[in-house]
Amino acid sequence: MMDDSLMSMLMQITEEEQKILKGITGVEKELYTETKDFTIDSKKMLTRGRLMDIRAHTRFIHFPKHKHNYIEIIYMCSGETTHIINDSKKITLKVGDLLFLNQHAYHEIFPAKQEDIAVNFIVLQEFFDKAFHMIEKDNPIGNFLINSLRKDGTEVQYLHFKVSKILPVQNLIENMIWSIVNQQNNKSYINQITMGLLFLQLLNHTDTIDYHAHHQHDSALVMDCLHYIENNYKNGTLTELAQLLHQSVYTLSRLIKENTGSTFKELLQQKRFNQATQLLCETRLSVSDIISAVGYDNTSYFYRIFKERYELTPNQYRKKYSLERLQTRT
Repeated sequence: MMDDSLMSMLMQITEEEQKILKGITGVEKELYTETKDFTIDSKKMLTRGRLMDIRAHTRFIHFPKHKHNYIEIIYMCSGETTHIINDSKKITLKVGDLLFLNQHAYHEIFPAKQEDIAVNFIVLQEFFDKAFHMIEKDNPIGNFLINSLRKDGTEVQYLHFKVSKILPVQNLIENMIWSIVNQQNNKSYINQITMGLLFLQLLNHTDTIDYHAHHQHDSALVMDCLHYIENNYKNGTLTELAQLLHQSVYTLSRLIKENTGSTFKELLQQKRFNQATQLLCETRLSVSDIISAVGYDNTSYFYRIFKERYELTPNQYRKKYSLERLQTRT
């Protein structure tokens, strides 16, 4: 449940909503844009120099079809709102739901009642840079999702996360809202890091995602492939994956390469080495035990590839991490 003071602030009737309640029958587009095609302009929504801000969704009126020249994240604080995306997909956001929309998704919203409180995050692409770097090195699923939001609209145009019961996600979102509302010092940096943490939490709950892409079937297959690698990195094979998904090895190999930029083997190796470095840094397992734990039976091959990737041997990597950790603590 969101903090009472935040909810009280978000529930206030705005000047725009007062006009609607007095009889205005349509959205005042000039508040949002100067374009005829109703592309909401970040310059109208953001104070100059800001990369992100929030505003409460306008209630009591049908919000007509529009798109944005920024990424919009909608968080449902209370009640519900119903959305039509790209003239076809109907989505009802419930309390705690998140909806990510990129710049290429068209969107309209049915009238909301007074208790239907949604927060719109207005986010420029640059804001995601820190979040992107927090996950790009060790999570192909994260790369796929974030790149989809940053691309030219040929891939995923929206992501709907049904995460009302995921407490860490709810806390992180409320932290960002609180930071912006209360003008917290260093809020830009804090919120960029918080957004990265939010993505990391969402990646733990990819089973909550509903999304749409122009090539829906292909994108779903790629997500299935990435989940398979996450869960079967030790013994997984492309042949087994193809059998599980009832696809040919050639088809899956092509789809993975086209959508992630890496081959199945490269993604599998990336996951194995990420797991190996984690075990080196967080456990006292011997290097030989770690090599076996991540799925390698050729020790010399592991050492050679590890040295090529990190320019350190596994033991040197472990010592370097321990030194950095000690320096951080002191």
